[in-house]
Amino acid sequence: MTKQLALFGAAVMTTLLALVVLWQFQVVVIYVLISLTIAAALRPVAGRLVGRSFAARSAWLLLYLAALGGFGYLIFLTGDAAIREIQQLAQSVSVQDEWRLPAWLIGSSFQQELVAWLPPPSDLFSALTGSQGQLVLPAILGLTQGIGGIVSGAILILLLSIYWSISQIQFERFWIALLPSGQRKQARELWGAIESDIGAYLRGQGIQSLLAGLLFGVGYWLLGSPYPALLALAGALASLIPVVGAAMAIFTPIIVGLLTNVQLSLLTGLYALIVVIALGIWVKPRLFNRGWDNAILTIVLLIVLAEALGLAGIILAPPLSVVCQILWSRLVSHRTRAGTAAQLSDIKARQERVWAIIHAMDEPPLPVINSSMARLTQLIGEAEPILDAVLPVAPLERSLYSARQPMQEKYNA
Repeated sequence: MTKQLALFGAAVMTTLLALVVLWQFQVVVIYVLISLTIAAALRPVAGRLVGRSFAARSAWLLLYLAALGGFGYLIFLTGDAAIREIQQLAQSVSVQDEWRLPAWLIGSSFQQELVAWLPPPSDLFSALTGSQGQLVLPAILGLTQGIGGIVSGAILILLLSIYWSISQIQFERFWIALLPSGQRKQARELWGAIESDIGAYLRGQGIQSLLAGLLFGVGYWLLGSPYPALLALAGALASLIPVVGAAMAIFTPIIVGLLTNVQLSLLTGLYALIVVIALGIWVKPRLFNRGWDNAILTIVLLIVLAEALGLAGIILAPPLSVVCQILWSRLVSHRTRAGTAAQLSDIKARQERVWAIIHAMDEPPLPVINSSMARLTQLIGEAEPILDAVLPVAPLERSLYSARQPMQEKYNA
């Protein structure tokens, strides 16, 4: 008893010590996790370079670099335009003392209640600025290390992602070798499933965000919005947030439009609604695995990690939700289904032994025995398709069970 308590206490203390160490080095852990997810997303890209000639690899590499450069230049132009539009919006809001509402709302009780509840734009702008006139939002999101820290962190994450992509086999062999030999196969399959699904999830999110940003930017520019780049960037970032991202993408142009023009606010809000619905109907089902779309778990992780880690927690919450669901499916649900299939297999084996005993009898079996065995065969046949839809029966087991059917038909005749 004393030895078990000592082992239990040592395990608890070791776990707590590991958590403390991870918390102290949380920046390093976050960089490693983000780089691993990016490497998983870029795995198909790196796979195209394997086994090809030098000329083919060079051509693909140049194509990747050109695409990366074009994407970076697009982000730079959008960010530069968004910064100018933020400055323009800040100057406009800082001196605006009332919201621009539709004419039919002016003088109504709703307008009076709204004015009493919602502060003027200038007061709201003052509340969102610090004592030195800087926005409070970066501090809320944890962006307190400055542009230099963000750029250096992004470069470090990119280099780590390249390293994980190049050294994938060595990395997997290293950490799998730390496990007991009986668990290595399951761990390798589990790692492969997590990496594949996380990579597919990030690629889908990236494509959806890029497509949403392009559609929002072009649409807002055609509608005559004074802040197309800012609203497009906000919509692209909102599309990365699960569940509430769609609502944020719709209400952001409406709120900004209330500062400039009511008619434009309604048009941009309607256009954002159409884009969100179109992406949800035609794009999202083709990019995402619905099996890992657990909104409640993602929202809970998003709230907790955003509170603890800021912007890094918001980035890590959706992939971490996918990882938790994969682990639950593989380690808990899959094991339960496997146990059910094993029980069915055991019933079939027992049925085979009973048929062998009946076959060895000198006298023909009683009708009640034949009817009971026929009923058992019918019940197994009804249960097998349900289990096949969840966990397919092995081909060898299926062939053995099919081989027993003539024997059953012989005694049922």
